[in-house]
Amino acid sequence: MAKKSVADVDVSGKKVLMRVDFNVPLDDQQHVTDDLRVRMALPTIKSVLERGGKLILMSHLGRPEGQVVPSMSMKPAADKLAELLGKPVTFATDTVGADAKAKVAALQNGQVLVLENLRFNAGEDRKSDKAVHQEFSAALAGFADIYCNDAFGTCHRADASMYAVPQAMGSKPKVVGFLVEKEIKYLSDAISNPQRPFVAIVGGAKVSDKIEVIKNLLSVCDKVLIGGAMAYTFGLAKGGKLGKSRVELDKVELAKELMASGGDKLVLPTDTHCGDDFKSTCNKQVVPFGQIADGFEGLDIGPDTAKHYASLVSSAKTVVWNGPMGVFEMPPFDAGTKAVAQAIADSSATSIIGGGDSAAAMQQLGFADKVSHISTGGGASLEMLEGKKFKAVEILDEK
Repeated sequence: MAKKSVADVDVSGKKVLMRVDFNVPLDDQQHVTDDLRVRMALPTIKSVLERGGKLILMSHLGRPEGQVVPSMSMKPAADKLAELLGKPVTFATDTVGADAKAKVAALQNGQVLVLENLRFNAGEDRKSDKAVHQEFSAALAGFADIYCNDAFGTCHRADASMYAVPQAMGSKPKVVGFLVEKEIKYLSDAISNPQRPFVAIVGGAKVSDKIEVIKNLLSVCDKVLIGGAMAYTFGLAKGGKLGKSRVELDKVELAKELMASGGDKLVLPTDTHCGDDFKSTCNKQVVPFGQIADGFEGLDIGPDTAKHYASLVSSAKTVVWNGPMGVFEMPPFDAGTKAVAQAIADSSATSIIGGGDSAAAMQQLGFADKVSHISTGGGASLEMLEGKKFKAVEILDEK
């Protein structure tokens, strides 16, 4: 799936329209509380600016649903970018209106402009009125000579800025930024041609959220290790006692099918760390998997499971992890997640962390620099792990 990169095109004196993911958290004073997404886009942004390009950045923030919501303005993200770049960043108070048009026209080589929130326009939504959608896409497309997609977090969506805009740009260059290029390399290529043994660890609350991921991973992995609350649905499918653990009764038959098709590839916990209440100070016990007493609920994998999973990870050549092993925000039920994270950090395998809570755990534990790749898109990384094709990536130029 090799796509042309922004490094493959001459940007000097050209206007580059770049879709970034600046959907950053803001506090009540409209300050950015976590600038990771802005920092992740810096290499691509700097590449264009240092080579004399005129850069127009577009992103969404929150869900304003076609309305102008001042608390969801891109201005704080633009200010954060200026701070990180150490140079001025121009901000347009609209997306395709008079202010944006004037500021796009005034851009000089090496300058950067951030447009207002794409989702303030109804046309950004692919489900909006077709004429409105096309008019908005054409207006954005008309701003630039080159389109660049560096917003992996929204690559699984086909909104105007992701699909209709590059489509409207016709034969003009359409490329990936360094962030999307890296995501494709790891998530797509590592799974299509992994070094073996290939071990996947899948956790989180619900089997229903990750059915397709588990199915796809069972078809390509040597082992798929199950943790988190989803394990209890498998435990029930095996006829176990789960106390008051969280289970999906309507997914028990599906769990049986996955166990039958997965065989010894699908690895379930051997023990469970339980509590009689959902808090750190509850009464606790470690029991064999599927033998949870009434009044207790499973809150983490047990120590034997953690040791077994760590051992399987240590012998792997490729590891993919998506979803915590337990309630990792609440000690001592973070022990299983910590053990898996430590094993991945200590491993020499190609290691891919699939966004969301797993990425947060790696950051919190200080292991972010000890893994090959942490995905920036929870939903997008899940869909790529399912083996889905992304229209927003398919439309870009091949190398």
